Amino acid sequence: MSIPLSIATSSLKRLLNGDTVSPHPLLPLAYPWAWEHYLNGCANHWMPNEVPMGRDIELWRSDTLTPEERHVITQTLGFFATAEGIVGNNLVLAIYRQVTNPECRQYLLRQAFEEAVHSHAFLYIIESLGLDERELYGTFRSVPTIAEKDAFELRLTEALLDSSFSTVTDDGMRRFVCNLVGYYVIMEGIFFYTGFAALLSLHQRNRMTGIGEQIQYILRDETIHLNFGIDLINGIKAEQPEIWTPEFQAEITALILEGIGVEQASAQALFPGGLPGMTREQCHQYIRFIGDRRLERIGLPRQFGVANPFPWMSEAIDLPKEKNFFETRVTDYQHAATLQWED
Repeated sequence: MSIPLSIATSSLKRLLNGDTVSPHPLLPLAYPWAWEHYLNGCANHWMPNEVPMGRDIELWRSDTLTPEERHVITQTLGFFATAEGIVGNNLVLAIYRQVTNPECRQYLLRQAFEEAVHSHAFLYIIESLGLDERELYGTFRSVPTIAEKDAFELRLTEALLDSSFSTVTDDGMRRFVCNLVGYYVIMEGIFFYTGFAALLSLHQRNRMTGIGEQIQYILRDETIHLNFGIDLINGIKAEQPEIWTPEFQAEITALILEGIGVEQASAQALFPGGLPGMTREQCHQYIRFIGDRRLERIGLPRQFGVANPFPWMSEAIDLPKEKNFFETRVTDYQHAATLQWED
């Protein structure tokens, strides 16, 4: 017996708990925001090996960089080298299985590719500079603050990999939202942004510009990841308002505050002496600032009320045309006016 198209389409178009394996009709779009995020991601397409690294190699081999700058570079690269893989694994193994809407899945496939590109970028940087690969890829074990961040995220993935996990129940739906908050809001929206700020502070002073240009492109990707994740979280809240109880809001707030605390401890280790234009105290303030922004975007009250100490981070997202190292590629978003940037 054939299933009426209207019924089949209705089942497939749900954000969650639709048919997971049937053909995915993208039209009619149920969630245009998901398709727009997909198109914006495509408009920012780039590949790491197209970024020249000659100046970075020369600077790294010289005695110009201070020990503090070298520490920030190696520790931040060490975190990102494996963190992008953790995000990719969570996307493929946990999130994609539960999100059944086709346009959202289309975006998730694009995001998974971008995570692979980002992993490629950090491998390319590490190889270009001739860094100790074993040391940097082992920081998730050898550096306590990086290990803590990874463990924070991995426990959220493990909760969804249990064979009995389902989003059919309210409790399962809440656990899934916790995963989305942990990865989109905390990992990509707080942990990553702090690392980006650290590396871009060097770029601000014309140091390690090859790394800086790649981070600008990664930051633009991650901004779309963050916006998609927030739209997905808010979409689930709108469709399943019964899960958004005061108790669950308090749980999500506590999870984000825990992530902020983990990242502040990491910043403490990353900036023992600070950098020109980026002190440890400023970094802590930035973490609290973006934490407030993330809370507000999912409908929760701010906790800190502090100003942004690094306004240049907003400028870093809007990659200027004079830094276009693609001769035949468009580097500006096709629909930049419609995007909501995060700083």
